[in-house]
Amino acid sequence: MQDTIFTQVLLPAILGVIMFGMGLSLEKEDFVRIAKVPKSVAAGLLGQVILLPLFAFALVTAFSAPIEIAIGLMILAACPGGTTSNLISHIARANLALSVSLTAITTVICVITTPFLIKFSINHFTQSDNIEFSLIGISLKLVILLIVPISIGMLLRHFFSKVARRAEPFFRHFSTAFMLMLIVVIAYQEREMMQASFPDIFYITFSLNIGATIMGVLLAKAFSLSKKDGLTLGIEIGTQNASMAMLIAITFIENSAYSIAAGIYGVTMYLGAFLLVGYHKMTLPRAVAD
Repeated sequence: MQDTIFTQVLLPAILGVIMFGMGLSLEKEDFVRIAKVPKSVAAGLLGQVILLPLFAFALVTAFSAPIEIAIGLMILAACPGGTTSNLISHIARANLALSVSLTAITTVICVITTPFLIKFSINHFTQSDNIEFSLIGISLKLVILLIVPISIGMLLRHFFSKVARRAEPFFRHFSTAFMLMLIVVIAYQEREMMQASFPDIFYITFSLNIGATIMGVLLAKAFSLSKKDGLTLGIEIGTQNASMAMLIAITFIENSAYSIAAGIYGVTMYLGAFLLVGYHKMTLPRAVAD
């Protein structure tokens, strides 16, 4: 996509609105809670921040993915979970408090980690160190687009709690609609590349989603957490903020081809979560008995 008001102004503004909506759902207790459940949070951060990017790198290497898809998938893996994971956790009756806390802390952490992972990915897969990419510039943009609107939303939640709670569902629906809109735009814009790379893109994104979901469950077992926390980690690690990944590719890096993987993942990421929730529901009586 060429630089336009849509890509350089409207898209970032919309993501800011979505992050503001996330802020409306957060309270300072969501961050304080981290110290109260250190094992659960440590397991989630290990999966989200470290193991997921490593798994994505292994996948694109094993599949010999095209450069654009490989970099796009790494951008996606470098992003935090979004409000979608919180919504699915709520529907699944998972540990919503843990899900919200992990989403909040990974969103803050990604301001530092995401630019480094993106720079590494671009340099590695293009085999060039001459790509113009400002770590500080990307970090500052992420602060403006993520931390600032989230902070404003949290302040409004603190002072106008009832209004914030009523407005929160609107922003959740708006986030989903925006992601779907972006997927349609990207699919049309990059239709030739998608046709040439499909079904490989689907196999890679589906594998990432299923693998990340299973990873969350296994991490819970390794950390001796409850099955409910395992369900939560599976949803949280397997459900990425695809909207953020697409915006980073389109607006920050200015290469819409990098957004294809995130767009496909934005659809496939529901599969792993729903399969996990279905399995959890079927085994629930046994879990209660345990």
